Amino acid sequence: MTLLDEILAFNASFVSDRRYEPFRTDTLPNKNLLILTCMDSRLVELLPQAMNVHNGDVKIIKNAGALVTHPFGSVMRSILVGVYKLNVREIAVVGHHDCGVTGLNSSDFLSQALSQGVSEITLTTLKNAGIDFENWLRGFDRPEDGVRQSVDMIRRHPLLPSHLPVHGLVISPVTGKLDLICSGYKSAADSASSHCC
Repeated sequence: MTLLDEILAFNASFVSDRRYEPFRTDTLPNKNLLILTCMDSRLVELLPQAMNVHNGDVKIIKNAGALVTHPFGSVMRSILVGVYKLNVREIAVVGHHDCGVTGLNSSDFLSQALSQGVSEITLTTLKNAGIDFENWLRGFDRPEDGVRQSVDMIRRHPLLPSHLPVHGLVISPVTGKLDLICSGYKSAADSASSHCC
């Protein structure tokens, strides 16, 4: 049985036994909070427990490193949809210690791609088409740096209301302890401030 077969078999019994009932909720987040965090599998259950958020409380966006890398990319678009369509009133960027994006660089990444069967011709074609692998595949030296970068990108966005708090935190993937990198309340109160970190 494949992994997909297992998932579908479980899902059939999940639905027929009505085990979804405890998770029914509204589409709007109860706590009016959007969390941008890492896709690390250690955070799937730990982060919501450590932050006391439950199904229906928040909007969660996950990607590698909790990074906003482009002001008009899909992550920023999702954040703005949350703000203007889903009653998001605060944003928390939550990176984590021991992140796989720490030290990420294009040469190691592309070597892995080649070893997995991506051809050198494909990489050359993409480079010639203007793909800047050096910047696109750049990580950070410390998770705190990644959080500051994302908070800054969000906070400075021209379509984000200046009064909206954007917080930065780093979580331990072992204990769930949260370290505050910056509080968005100060930045939101002082709209002349360009960033909070």
